[in-house]
Amino acid sequence: MPKQSCARILGLMVADSHIRVLPVHVANKIAAGEVVERPVSVAKELIENSIDAGASQIDVEISAGGKKLISVRDNGSGMVRDDAILSIERQATSKIRDVDDIENIHTMGFRGEALAAVASVSRFRLATCRIGEVVGTELLVTGGKIQDVKDIGMPVGTTVEVRDLFFNVPARKKFLRTYQTELTHLRSGFIIQALAHPDLGMSLTIDGQETYRLIADAGLKNRISDLFGPNYLKNFAQVDYSGNGIRVSGYVSAPAFSRSDHNEQYLFVNSRPASAPVLGFALKEGYHTLLPARRYPSVFLFVEMDPGLVDVNVHPTKKEVRFRNPTEVRDSAIAAIHKALSGSADQTVRGSQISSDFTLPRAAETQLRIENLPATRAFQYPRRPFTFSDVEQSRVVQTDNAPEASRDLTNPDTVLWTWCRVVGQIGGLYVVLETEEGLVLMDPHAAHERVLFEKFMDDMTNGKVNVQGLLFPQTVELPAKDAACVRKHLELLETMGFGISTFGGDSFVIDALPAHFAGASAKSFLPEIVQALEESGARNAKGRWREESIARAACKAAVKANDKLTLEEIEKLVADLAAAKMPYTCPHGRPTLIITSFRELNRKFGRT
Repeated sequence: MPKQSCARILGLMVADSHIRVLPVHVANKIAAGEVVERPVSVAKELIENSIDAGASQIDVEISAGGKKLISVRDNGSGMVRDDAILSIERQATSKIRDVDDIENIHTMGFRGEALAAVASVSRFRLATCRIGEVVGTELLVTGGKIQDVKDIGMPVGTTVEVRDLFFNVPARKKFLRTYQTELTHLRSGFIIQALAHPDLGMSLTIDGQETYRLIADAGLKNRISDLFGPNYLKNFAQVDYSGNGIRVSGYVSAPAFSRSDHNEQYLFVNSRPASAPVLGFALKEGYHTLLPARRYPSVFLFVEMDPGLVDVNVHPTKKEVRFRNPTEVRDSAIAAIHKALSGSADQTVRGSQISSDFTLPRAAETQLRIENLPATRAFQYPRRPFTFSDVEQSRVVQTDNAPEASRDLTNPDTVLWTWCRVVGQIGGLYVVLETEEGLVLMDPHAAHERVLFEKFMDDMTNGKVNVQGLLFPQTVELPAKDAACVRKHLELLETMGFGISTFGGDSFVIDALPAHFAGASAKSFLPEIVQALEESGARNAKGRWREESIARAACKAAVKANDKLTLEEIEKLVADLAAAKMPYTCPHGRPTLIITSFRELNRKFGRT
């Protein structure tokens, strides 16, 4: 083909083309839109760079809600002049070398986009000095263009100052929220990073006023106390669980101290603040029978595992991670929460431990006698206070196959109270108790639900499943997808106490049910079992459905409002609840007890 014809064709292609390569400054601003959502995004990226640099002290300074200034100073390894200049180029990073490194990330950052993105939408200053160097380097950048590079004197480390964020992107700047809103996000972001790395010293200065000064090597417990107050963790149980190469640690709140939002759920994977659907599901399952609907626990949960089994390259801001073996992570997190809540949670929630040589307070030893005091509806008092020995005797002896988290009744520190006096019953329902720590109101229905639920669960765990045959077998037809799930898990359903067999196509015949679920309609609960199998997997579906069905049975069998109870019945119920593994809520998450300590009563009455 003649050269003139080729040139003519190429000219027509260029003239008609709709696809073109964007200029570098436009591409940088688009990247900034992915990485830099608001001022807190800048602070996060800069703090993570300091962590990766091996810093032991990180100081953050904020002005005007981050709109005027975000400064992060560290004492890390620093950079030489050439590295400082390269650091603001896109895809320039010291964290990875080739594609295989992405599969095994040990650092907070690795993309090599953050500094370039931030520098392209701000007035940017970077000052750094490498270990062993005599002088440092100062780099000034405006809107992504280098203005000056010079030598300066400074200590080892790096300081990054970001001023006038989005000054050259008015469309982004007008979407920033009010000063208070952006400041709230910045403080929350600082707290998250401080929790993720309690081994680092950190400080936060807002508009010239130092807000936080956190010492290094504090440990998680002290770091939480420094951020949330010295008494914050008294309502939490410690988490410490290892299995399948996964370690889960931290703190989770007792069911009685839940919230109406998710704002105090801090999740970390290999010290990286991150979310994952599987961890959210594990939290939901861990508190499945402990919290009512729309109530959420507070947690500080750390998951540690082989970095090669975690994919952090999911979101530009690294907010979410994925796991190569999500089932193992989910099961480990659920087991960790269950272990914490059914073990040492009791003594943590009570706020102070009771020693074995505890003596009754003077007010309990000598009861105040008031003449002509009317009797309660169900009984008269005073009665002798029942003690720890009564609680121990009332508990059914555990078998060798009992769960590992069962309570140690020989240790008074693991029971709800060591001494209790039943004062009376009010409103035909609520029971008033006096314990060594204060006043307690108990809902007998919720308390009885919890006691029966744990008894039924123990029977199931120990293989004592009572099966009741149906007089008239029930036929159930399911959608194709659900039917395939049931056929796959027929053996599992039989071990749960269901007599079920195929009946051709997508139909099934049910001729037996667990005894505690007798009288229910198979058409109503079989789809629920399928849903549990799909959501939880085969390993957890049995436990989840078993818990739900037993919770319903316990609710039906428990005492009801306005039921007349004798004093002996109430004392027996109180003793059984005191020895329960999780006495604070019923299986549906409603509280069984409302505890008011003597300290709180003294405060309300103005007594010091």
